[in-house]
Amino acid sequence: MIKVAITDDHPLLLEGLKNILSNQIEIEVVACFSDKESMMQGLLTIDADIILLDINLADINTLELIKPLKQRFPHLEIIMLSVHNEYAVINSSLAEGAKGYIQKNASVEEIIHGIQAVHTGQKYLCSQSTIVLDKKEEVGLKQIPKLTRREKEILIEAASGLTTNQIAEKLFISHHTVESHRKNLIEKFQTSNLSTAIKMAIEYNLIKN
Repeated sequence: MIKVAITDDHPLLLEGLKNILSNQIEIEVVACFSDKESMMQGLLTIDADIILLDINLADINTLELIKPLKQRFPHLEIIMLSVHNEYAVINSSLAEGAKGYIQKNASVEEIIHGIQAVHTGQKYLCSQSTIVLDKKEEVGLKQIPKLTRREKEILIEAASGLTTNQIAEKLFISHHTVESHRKNLIEKFQTSNLSTAIKMAIEYNLIKN
């Protein structure tokens, strides 16, 4: 029996996945969570083999949760559930330690196959994600950059329309410091301007729109 937990903040999807998987003879759904806190607490009290983890929880970028989950629950394998189908997101999920990546519009058969594959020690990508990874060299996509707390703050303020001087005043830092962070962000996202970096950060769920 494969013991599966599910974390997703969309009640209909959460209930739908639970019902689908509960109908499988070899799968037992041991818990369902809707946010980070309930998940981290709940995993202490259950024995799950695999967790299906929504990549877009409202309260956190769950890519940042993969390593802490693996450190705290080393026996737990992680399959990311996502609406994103970009190489950078898929690659970053696997690089952080997830064993699977499944699109939310994948077929029931693919979801079940993914759970079975990961349970036997394999990595699993649904068909849409495999196609994206196969084409990565053609399109030249990049991995999601790692941002510091201050860089995220500056991105958020810039996304809200504040100028460099306004950001410096709001965050109690110098104009030069803001400019330095802006240049670093442009380099990290490998783009030519901050507006594009902001758009990419929103797409990668590093900051909220």
